[in-house]
Amino acid sequence: MNNLADFDRRHIWHPYTSMTAPLPVYYADSAEGVRIRLADGRELIDGMASWWAAIHGYRHPALNAALTAQARRMSHVMFGGLAHQPAADVVERLLALVPEALDCVFLSDAGSVAVEVAMKMAIQYATGTGQPHRRRFLTLRGGYHGDTLHAMSVSDPHNGMHTLFSSALPAQFFAERPPAGFDAPTDEHYIGKLAALLDRHERDIAAVILEPIVQGAGGMHFYAPAYLRFLREQTARRGILLILDEIATGFGRTGRMFAHEHAGIVPDILCVGKALTGGMMTLGATLATRPVAEGISTSADLPFMHGPTFMGNPLACAVAAASLDLLCASPWQTRVERIGKAFREGLEPCRSLPDVADVRVLGAIGVVEMREPVDVAAFQHEFVKRGVWIRPFGRLVYIMPPYCIEPSDLATLTRAIREVVALNPTA
Repeated sequence: MNNLADFDRRHIWHPYTSMTAPLPVYYADSAEGVRIRLADGRELIDGMASWWAAIHGYRHPALNAALTAQARRMSHVMFGGLAHQPAADVVERLLALVPEALDCVFLSDAGSVAVEVAMKMAIQYATGTGQPHRRRFLTLRGGYHGDTLHAMSVSDPHNGMHTLFSSALPAQFFAERPPAGFDAPTDEHYIGKLAALLDRHERDIAAVILEPIVQGAGGMHFYAPAYLRFLREQTARRGILLILDEIATGFGRTGRMFAHEHAGIVPDILCVGKALTGGMMTLGATLATRPVAEGISTSADLPFMHGPTFMGNPLACAVAAASLDLLCASPWQTRVERIGKAFREGLEPCRSLPDVADVRVLGAIGVVEMREPVDVAAFQHEFVKRGVWIRPFGRLVYIMPPYCIEPSDLATLTRAIREVVALNPTA
């Protein structure tokens, strides 16, 4: 154990941490259901679903069987010039879940790549439709779309995780994020400012890109569906594409299969990832309407210029098809409602604590927002002591567990948050 700790600290770079002063890590040995077993024998109830992806929990037999069966046949072949059944299977299942207009699917190897693909689609669409001046994007402050360069350019430029790179990124247009609250009344003043921004930069905008209803890693900000409907109306009227990043919100997390369903709209391009494979494998997909695909593919000598090496990986596609079957056959809506109810009951007492700024719940997302940034290592130490795996960031202590979690485990998660937030080891 000591040798592993020394080796890890010296050689392995973990996300969002330093090689000279890394945050502490805990050594996972196995995982099953909603529990992560550490190398020292302790078990932790997973409140994060492995960054929101493992919606069925760990070691689900259906997903393991799909992976094993596909590995016996073919682990990977290049997708250039070759096709295979697992890719057709996952695309068929995706098409059954999304609006009918989204019928062209580009498979990639991660969520941030799906965003890069969407942005390249928008730029190439503008070129293909005789609008080469449209090269920039409009997005919302407080957003997060991934850690690759163009994805970073449409993530929050000042308060997000990419401030260090702001001078090296393409300059985009940023609107203030919508007023907080899923059920909040529409703010007409905000609507007016958004319309004015679109008026000012309409000629330059290839697409508006945003996370629908819930801004995830940029701040866990919830906003009303009316703003999404407004943007759909405005972009359609102006000939601007609407890209929705549902990598975090897709596949039931907000109480609908996709968050844009709360607004009853259809985007031009949709990005999915994370829970697509139930957290088993890395896979992303970018779905576009037929007019977008045809605008890009204006001639045989102008194909869409993107092709990841592991695009359409058969292992990932087979697992994703099995995961979507599993989700659709499960009572996921009931489970998400139950999780939300437990969050409202279990987290609401935090609102009265002096260090807490807000408590909010939507679907299977529970958030306690602190007034000041938390000490991640100190909070995580206290959570592990209580037998739960919760990883805060910034001022946010949040949970997004697997849908299969039992009520007793939900109670343990929310109790741990109440206790640790009241203790506030940062103070």
